[in-house]
Amino acid sequence: MVLSVVQTAEEISSSAISSVFASRYVQDPMPRYRMPENTIPKEVAYQIIHDELQLDGNPRLNLASFVTTWMEPECDKLMIESMNKNYVDMDEYPITTELQNRCVNIIANLLNAPLASNKQAIGVGTVGSSEAIMLAGLAFKKKWQNKRKAEGKPFDKPNIVTGANVQVCWEKFARYFEVELKEVKLSEGYYVMDPKKAVEMVDENTICVAAILGSTLTGEFEDVKLLNDLLAEKNKRTGWDTPIHVDAASGGFVAPFIYPELEWDFRLPLVKSINVSGHKYGLVYAGIGWVIWRSNEDLPEELVFHINYLGTDQPTFTLNFSKGSSQIVAQYYQFLRMGFEGYKRVIRNCMENAKLLVDGLKQTGRFDIISKERGLPLVAFGFKDTNKSLAFELSKALRHHGWIVPAYTMPANVEHMAVLRVVVREDLGRQLVEKLVSHINGALLELDETTDAVPKISFTVEVKSSDEDQHHESRHDHEGSLHLPTTSIHWKQDKHDRIQKKVHISGGKTNGVC
Repeated sequence: MVLSVVQTAEEISSSAISSVFASRYVQDPMPRYRMPENTIPKEVAYQIIHDELQLDGNPRLNLASFVTTWMEPECDKLMIESMNKNYVDMDEYPITTELQNRCVNIIANLLNAPLASNKQAIGVGTVGSSEAIMLAGLAFKKKWQNKRKAEGKPFDKPNIVTGANVQVCWEKFARYFEVELKEVKLSEGYYVMDPKKAVEMVDENTICVAAILGSTLTGEFEDVKLLNDLLAEKNKRTGWDTPIHVDAASGGFVAPFIYPELEWDFRLPLVKSINVSGHKYGLVYAGIGWVIWRSNEDLPEELVFHINYLGTDQPTFTLNFSKGSSQIVAQYYQFLRMGFEGYKRVIRNCMENAKLLVDGLKQTGRFDIISKERGLPLVAFGFKDTNKSLAFELSKALRHHGWIVPAYTMPANVEHMAVLRVVVREDLGRQLVEKLVSHINGALLELDETTDAVPKISFTVEVKSSDEDQHHESRHDHEGSLHLPTTSIHWKQDKHDRIQKKVHISGGKTNGVC
């Protein structure tokens, strides 16, 4: 039997043309809801997706993100070589498992965990700090519940105390795992959790107090040492043993290298677990986080699962199961390649470039710097002008140059503030910072020209029913009349300062602002 495939003239002609853009495939609509019926050449599939992805922002110019956007080619190569390995298959990929264990040990020692010599640390690699926080929170909840059960006390209303500046993953944990989130509100000029207020909110149902080492809003470090001391006093007075978790997603790979004297980690006795993000200042692409516990006693055994259908007995405590090994391999590469010295130099460079950006912003005379010198390599700033829209307008203007600089309002109690934020990563060098300052100056001139070109006058009008109107029975109570006499308003254009006046128009009842 002879099998033959008959092609149409159009298909024969199309296959003879090597150019993707000369083929019919680029004219076909892209599938959005259903899988296409037919296959297409691999070159075409690649080119179509490649071209569409060009409309994404440039990761190197994405100053909104803490996540690493550049690694060395040798590390990229290792990651590609490891993509087809499933991280959870410990028996099949014992070297990958060994690399993960080495990373846990290295991080635990970096965070001053109280480990005996050559003793394996307690921790695990996660998809990111979000999963790490979920695991740490579950450990605190289970340990608290076990204690309450043993004491014959209710265990159905656990809570966590933290600041209103926490990342949304804490809100997710609270909602997903039915834990009340008690937030310490921020205040003007103090944009992190106040330890004193936090300890005041602690009660017998508090499973832990969560401190942030590197707020995503301003980059500031919370005072974990003061929190530890105040909480220790309250525990002694009440008989509780409320612990501390440190969310060091951003600061965990910053503080050890440039603030070694700062006590925030396992040197403090109430700190029972810490999470860090390898994909932030751990210098690895997105997809890797870590959670480390002080000791075995801080991770309840009933949360650890033992499986053997992949080979030998494998203990596991993660929310996710199958995942690639690439980020684990990349993290170990960075530890091996950079060493303590390398990380220290990278973070120092980031801090110097952040200072350079601060100096450039101050020279404009238009901004208040909200971030602190002691903290993350992050610059948070807002306009001195109280017009909140200016921050969002500047963010939009910078997008025209490719920069992604987020603008956002602050949490409750300080929501009147609109802030812009630049995260200074390893790949944001001095030349790029200088170019960013230049583009900010240019954008400010454009905003000023737009504002000055069209003077805006707003009126607040008070309307009242006249005596004459009230005598007419046909009129309703909510009706009246408004009369504005011929009015002239004069202004003088000024390049930088905005003039604000109250203009009396009629009987002192109507005011205009220009």
